Amino acid sequence: MDEQLQHYKAGIEAILFVSEKPVVLEQLKDVFPELKPSQIHELIKQLQEEYINRQAGIVIVEIAGGFQMLSDSHAAGSIREFYKTKTKEKLSRPALESLAIIAYKQPVGRAEVEVIRGVNSDGTIAHLLNKGLIKITGRKEVPGRPFLYGTTKEFLEYFGLKSLEDLPKIEEFNQLGVDVPKAESLQTPESVIASESEGKQSFETEEMVEEQTQEAAVSQESSGQSRVSLRGAEGDVAIS
Repeated sequence: MDEQLQHYKAGIEAILFVSEKPVVLEQLKDVFPELKPSQIHELIKQLQEEYINRQAGIVIVEIAGGFQMLSDSHAAGSIREFYKTKTKEKLSRPALESLAIIAYKQPVGRAEVEVIRGVNSDGTIAHLLNKGLIKITGRKEVPGRPFLYGTTKEFLEYFGLKSLEDLPKIEEFNQLGVDVPKAESLQTPESVIASESEGKQSFETEEMVEEQTQEAAVSQESSGQSRVSLRGAEGDVAIS
């Protein structure tokens, strides 16, 4: 390989190593303006193949439109032993259920999530907003104009998805013990439509949720907390 291209490849590898988030081609193009996006992508592919061929403990995966360096699944046991970590903070079952409904039905309102789940979801949605896994995407054009929710780029990163097209089937959630309604159950219930049309919903809570979310985000940034996720065969290892 040309010595100059090898230099570029080493630089790309170093950037992927130090980045905590997926790196998109546009970011690498800013660092290496003399390279075309296609050339950068080819160098990344070469790095991926090199790691695979030598069965390295590191892999480069495409996540949320970018590329990220992660530990390979076969090294999970070694990583857990090193950090003496057996568990990670996981989303609760109610949070997973609500997140699944939002992911598959987005944009969706809180009232629809609650009717599908059959329970109040204020706290759950506030928690998902605080974690940055969902966001407010707009308002529904009905009396009261309730918020509509959708997933975020952080959602893709959290679950290691390239795009929403890579979402698992609903049946896979159920196999994990998460009670997610079947596809036909994800239709907008008539009771929700009628209730929203009559303006019977209370949306003050959602306004408070948005304010609390913004305050929580500022607080988290101020605290300087960081979180490193390492992928393993038995799940992710999280170090806070």
